[in-house]
Amino acid sequence: MSQAILTRRDALGAAACGFGQLALTGLLNTSASAEPANPLRPRQPHLPPRAKRIIFLFMRGGPSHVDSFDYKPVLEKRDGETLPFDDARVIAKSGKRGSQQLLKKPLWKFRQYGESGRWVSDLFPETARHSDKLCLLHSMHTEGVAHGPATLFLHCGSTNFVRPSMGAWINYGLGSENENLPGFVSICPSPGNGGARNYGSAFLPPVFQGTAMGTAGGPTADAKIRDLVNARLPRQQQRQQFNLLRSLNNGQLPPGTKDTELEAVINSFELAWRMQSHAPDVLDLSRETAATQALYGINQPQTANFGRQCLMARRLSEAGVRFIQVTYGDGSPNPAWDQHSNLPKHAEHARRVDKPIAGLLEDLQQRGLLEDTIVWWGAEFGRTPYAQDRGTGRDHNPDGFTVWLAGGGLKPAFAYGNTDEFGHVAVEKKMHMHDLHATLLHLLGIDHLRLTYRHSGRDFRLTDVHGEVVHELFS
Repeated sequence: MSQAILTRRDALGAAACGFGQLALTGLLNTSASAEPANPLRPRQPHLPPRAKRIIFLFMRGGPSHVDSFDYKPVLEKRDGETLPFDDARVIAKSGKRGSQQLLKKPLWKFRQYGESGRWVSDLFPETARHSDKLCLLHSMHTEGVAHGPATLFLHCGSTNFVRPSMGAWINYGLGSENENLPGFVSICPSPGNGGARNYGSAFLPPVFQGTAMGTAGGPTADAKIRDLVNARLPRQQQRQQFNLLRSLNNGQLPPGTKDTELEAVINSFELAWRMQSHAPDVLDLSRETAATQALYGINQPQTANFGRQCLMARRLSEAGVRFIQVTYGDGSPNPAWDQHSNLPKHAEHARRVDKPIAGLLEDLQQRGLLEDTIVWWGAEFGRTPYAQDRGTGRDHNPDGFTVWLAGGGLKPAFAYGNTDEFGHVAVEKKMHMHDLHATLLHLLGIDHLRLTYRHSGRDFRLTDVHGEVVHELFS
């Protein structure tokens, strides 16, 4: 019995029609499905991540670091002395260097807390109880001497150009952990000092911008996603409407074309449909126990508003939102902590946020979430160690101030860097805002040098051409 020998040439010839069929099937599938892939799908990080998400507690206006977390005994001793200061804001106003300023001691007593013995003032006694969880950055400095530019720099890495916000960059780089929720949420953002740009996507595809809930100073009870639930129509009819709308939208996307704005609209509709079934439960704070609500101060009028914001942030982070931006504002036209002539007002603001912040730290730790969640507390700048115009307040200070971080692979009970003896200028292990951005991205597993987007012929990144990762902060 003879056997035919099948050569490689014969095999390829026989299979040619099969290859063509495979290619045709792929083309037909591409043509048949114009629906864009979900751009918020999870992406692989560049590096092994230490954290999965960030909760940013934005203290809009600039709390005084020398009255809160940066203890300077020299200010106590030399209170009332007149000394020359080279201050960027004074120079900008008067054009003069070395102007004489009146030193002003802290208005609140500092005490040592925890095993680390960290100094914290009586402004934040509840947060101070968690001082052994905090990683204090005492040598921060930034760009911009006014609220607008400095706030934009804090959120977007630029004082004047329209750039994507940090949350949008993170959303773009990592996607969302939960396909049924946005990857980036801004709770009660401020309409001023950059407004929507502070949670916007700029030239990144619009799908990566933050989802805003409420406005600064407004009641947190109103901080909802509008029109999330349609109670007028049965679910089946809503599904039919959605399917029709999806087919019409997808029909506007011819194969092989790119329309990022239309794709963002389509994806926002898709996400909104999924959110109808999932977001209401996440945003329903009544599901929390009375003990948990009391932990955040929701049962007390003074702390109820910010307490709800912090509890909502915990629920969103627990549900897989990557970046939650929580803004403290009191509804006044000026930023809340901006006390140029009435520094004692700091106490009122501190009482509103101190207990909720402490509750957030404790709750995250109890639930095992603090291990992979970064809590970031800070503002656009600090305040001067001298009295503004020899009065009862302090001026803006971008040259040296404090922020603190907790959780997410950071060293607890740790202090990094220093300002000078007065708390005026960062002098030891100086840390620029670009460095902070680079470090936070690194903790999330993102190499800030590789997180780029090409726009107008140039590769852009959050840290521009700057930024150094401060590995000394890592546990």
